[in-house]
Amino acid sequence: MTNRGNNPSGRARSTGRRGGPPRPPKPVRDEARNAAYDLMRAVDERDAYANLLLPQMLRQRDITGRDAALATELAYGTLRGLGTYDEVIAACSDRPPEEIDPPLLDAMRLGVHQLLRTRIPAHAAVSATIDLVRLRVGQGPSRFANAILRKVSQRSLDEWLKAVAPPVEDDPIGHLAITYSHPKWIVTALRDAVGGSIDETAKALEADNERPRVALVARPGRATIDELVDAGAEPAPYSPYGAYLVDGDPGRLKAVGEARAAVQDEASQLVALALTRVPLDDRDGTWLDMCAGPGGKAGLLDAVAAQTGARLLAGDSQEHRARLVWQATKEAAVVVADGTNPPWREGVFDRVMLDAPCTGLGALRRRPEARWRRDPRGIPDLTALQRALLKEALRAVRPGGVVAYVTCSPHIAETRAVVGDMGELAETLDARAYLPEVPGLGDGPYAQFWPHRHGTDAMFLALLRRRAV
Repeated sequence: MTNRGNNPSGRARSTGRRGGPPRPPKPVRDEARNAAYDLMRAVDERDAYANLLLPQMLRQRDITGRDAALATELAYGTLRGLGTYDEVIAACSDRPPEEIDPPLLDAMRLGVHQLLRTRIPAHAAVSATIDLVRLRVGQGPSRFANAILRKVSQRSLDEWLKAVAPPVEDDPIGHLAITYSHPKWIVTALRDAVGGSIDETAKALEADNERPRVALVARPGRATIDELVDAGAEPAPYSPYGAYLVDGDPGRLKAVGEARAAVQDEASQLVALALTRVPLDDRDGTWLDMCAGPGGKAGLLDAVAAQTGARLLAGDSQEHRARLVWQATKEAAVVVADGTNPPWREGVFDRVMLDAPCTGLGALRRRPEARWRRDPRGIPDLTALQRALLKEALRAVRPGGVVAYVTCSPHIAETRAVVGDMGELAETLDARAYLPEVPGLGDGPYAQFWPHRHGTDAMFLALLRRRAV
């Protein structure tokens, strides 16, 4: 006789499929994790910029508060840690990451980040990731992901690093590349830029993996530091016009909404101010920002120029970037112009800002995917463009006038090597002398900012005075 227990209907319980095992419970859709996953896929499939796309996605999906914070941490944290996480996945799998279907690999990377670098309990991290895989990739791949993630969960991050990274004494570049999740060529470039110190290279790489604070600039004559502080910011340590937002959306600040203040890295403010501080021996009424888009430095230069009676011309070769410059400035003239074949006459400007196109290695903490997107094979073409632009900048400035050559990269090929070729055209000034409030800018005559030293992007500045004809 069949024992029906507490089943009063007398019918056999459903197993989900006749004669088969019970169906797994329906996966739970987590909007924060789905947003992070969609961002990862957009970066992979169409080279999306994470810092531009994620805020838009969160607004469109009405993801706010703790869920928005979780999505941001998962997306940015995973993009920063890809190099480390792929090594861990490889150690747990019978196939290398490059042979794993990219949609599945991105979901697994999100899971590994939760396991190794967040306080999310391991069982919750695995369960939520498997639900994501089942919803977005498929039931079959979820079994593979489950097996890998359970292996990952058996060790801490430090234990995994000891297992997958070569010893620093045997292979310092390889060790740092895996430990701090950077391509080897970037590790080498940073090591060279800091003078060969492995310890300081490690500090620079570690700083790249820290989420930066939101830096603000109060454009002089239009906003004040006190106004930003009253709105919840705190004064910056170096820039007389800088502040840092403690928390919240900078767009909610009235001064930012009215374009009297803006989001701008503190080093970006200071290199622009250094250009304005160099004394000139004659007139000082006409300034140029050659590659001005998207307009951060132009916005500050425009405000300073208005206070001194100078006028700023700002140009960019791309129309949409020139439009952003126009929105960031108040009194500047803005043109669409190719700096390598400019429409302006030679020798008409007193001060010229050249914020040259570069690899962006100095802003990797703000653009977490950029470290994987950059290709060192493109650097020779890039440095050729930088040299061409700098020569045009020196032609544009009058004899005795000054040019600021700026890159958001510490790479020697983009910085000292480019400026070193201009000795016949210009005298190199000691840039540090015009930034007396900032320590640790290097041995000179250039100024090099660093995230681990200054809490800013790794901005490079050279100040060049055009020689008399």
